[in-house]
Amino acid sequence: MSEYSDQTRKLFKEGDDIRDAGLVTPKDIVRCDDIPYGADPAQQSLDVYRPKDAEGKKLPVIVSVHGGGWVYGDKERYQYYCMSLAQRGFAVVNFTYRLAPENKFPACLEDTVLVFQWVLDHSGEYGFDTDRVFGVGDSAGGHILGLFCNLCTNPQFAEKFSFRAPAGFVPTAVALNCGVYRIGQAGAQDLSAGVLPDLLPEKGSAKEMDMLCVTDHVTSAFPPAFVMTATGDFLKDQATLLAARLMEKNVPFVCRLYGTEEHKLYHVFHCDMRSEDGRKCNDDECDFFKTFCV
Repeated sequence: MSEYSDQTRKLFKEGDDIRDAGLVTPKDIVRCDDIPYGADPAQQSLDVYRPKDAEGKKLPVIVSVHGGGWVYGDKERYQYYCMSLAQRGFAVVNFTYRLAPENKFPACLEDTVLVFQWVLDHSGEYGFDTDRVFGVGDSAGGHILGLFCNLCTNPQFAEKFSFRAPAGFVPTAVALNCGVYRIGQAGAQDLSAGVLPDLLPEKGSAKEMDMLCVTDHVTSAFPPAFVMTATGDFLKDQATLLAARLMEKNVPFVCRLYGTEEHKLYHVFHCDMRSEDGRKCNDDECDFFKTFCV
């Protein structure tokens, strides 16, 4: 394993351990854990969370794509954030995907495809409203979710991959949080030297960089998006790049900057369940989704 991936895993774990210390499953949540969605149950498994008072009801669905620089993270690290979304009236699917460097791109994107297909195939069993399927993605997860939306809406982009998005499916809307949408520009320059050799089989060929780019492949069919960043987010300028492309293609979107110069908020601040600012952001995103549920 490279020094980049090793250090990323250590540093991110230390921060997440501190952030989530003492958190437990809320009493108003029902959870179904460790459901396999692929051939490798250790790396391809998911949890489903639902509000306890919605038993027997069909609910809109949020699929969460976790962050972690493509080399770190799993559903356990995102369980408290995802259960908080379920408390807002959604069924939430929280999944682990295959990480680099052990699994090169596009393994993470292929797993995301498998999960959305799993949601469509198991709607009756888990009470999913498949007419209202949303996605949230944070940091690297925002990048993966953005690529998934391109797979669903841009046939030319989809031809670059050996797998396909669910036939005829497009997420109802998505929230893209502190994400990367064009690696090598506007805040993401350092990623090229760090993660790309671990993430990509060819270590960053022109073909691979094209496949990695979200913004270049956005079309007018891209789903409505809530694009979020923060005043202290090192990827803040990436939101501007994506917003410009969405505007160019006439895709409905909201772009929100959280925090101020005096009260800076940082990368993926909304995953901290003790943060009032995070709570406000998550409320805003779920309220955005609910406008598509009337």
